[in-house]
Amino acid sequence: MTDLSVNRRAAFDYEILDTYEAGMELFGFEVKAILGGRMTLAGAFVIIKNAEAWLLNASITPLQPKNTPLSYQPDRSRRLLLHKAQIRELIGKTSQKGLTIIPLKVYTSHNRIKVLIGLARHKKTGDKRETIKKREAGREIVRTLKRG
Repeated sequence: MTDLSVNRRAAFDYEILDTYEAGMELFGFEVKAILGGRMTLAGAFVIIKNAEAWLLNASITPLQPKNTPLSYQPDRSRRLLLHKAQIRELIGKTSQKGLTIIPLKVYTSHNRIKVLIGLARHKKTGDKRETIKKREAGREIVRTLKRG
């Protein structure tokens, strides 16, 4: 399992409540671009429309721009492949106020490209400060252990 793209802001901006693994519907040249490290998850999110999950605002820049179709849009919506029971569960959970679905990372599993999506609640500013304090305390502990 190798990580191809990671949404680093997700853990800082959101409190992840639950995670799901989903496949993606892609073109062949998009697969090559993702394997080449050309996918960006910054600002991406997932919506559920007509009992289907869609990944929006995830950008895949072509690996070979001259070999891609002229009509290709790097930020197009991509359908996520989930079981119907998982989609129903996500519909029920996102109906609660303040919950959203965000992509956490893209990776390969058994030669298939998968997306780890998370059911998340947006952190408040105080929670973000608490995260920064914990990170700094951890770094300080490591520093003191190295010295001693």
